[in-house]
Amino acid sequence: MKRIFLSTILAVVPALFMPLTAISQETPTATGPERGPVTYKYEVYAGWGYSSLNQVNQSRYGLMGVDLSLTREWGKYFGLSLMGNYYKPPLNVGANSAGTGNNSNPGDPSIYEVLMEPEIHAPIFGRVSGFVHGGMGAEHTGGEAETPNLSFAGGFGGGLTYNLSSRLGVRLSGDKLGAAFSLRNNTSELGYSPHRTWNSSATIGLVYRF
Repeated sequence: MKRIFLSTILAVVPALFMPLTAISQETPTATGPERGPVTYKYEVYAGWGYSSLNQVNQSRYGLMGVDLSLTREWGKYFGLSLMGNYYKPPLNVGANSAGTGNNSNPGDPSIYEVLMEPEIHAPIFGRVSGFVHGGMGAEHTGGEAETPNLSFAGGFGGGLTYNLSSRLGVRLSGDKLGAAFSLRNNTSELGYSPHRTWNSSATIGLVYRF
């Protein structure tokens, strides 16, 4: 009888503790600290931008437009981005130097750019993260009879992102992009010699990760 009683106790005690053991081994929830930050494979950006217009001689104002990009994340610190933008309306600020109030640029300039850019990014402090990138692609200047019509382009830049959540953030960035066009009203006698210029640009907008 004593042996039967001891055997029953030894069988019941492990059975009582088995549920506790199972609970302690459950997979942490999505909000649990054990899982660390949520990561996503893609990031899209859309924002308002400004670009200078140094390839157009006698231009008075830079252009406003839209900046778009899609980034494929490769690990925690590296991504590869396809970036495109289009600038058209001039950013007019008051009258010109002659005081006539003529705020137009020569011709009817516009710019679009498409670049492929490797990117390095990392958290800085709290909700703020930073990034740097550099890339190559093509730039087109319209409305100015530029030669060539489409120029090889390349540059570099960086910025900061304030993360509102794991998916959504606000980004502020700046870039410097170089290209080579002939001067406006260049002729075949001058050989349409390219004139390398650098445009500075700035953009602010929203980031969405998925």
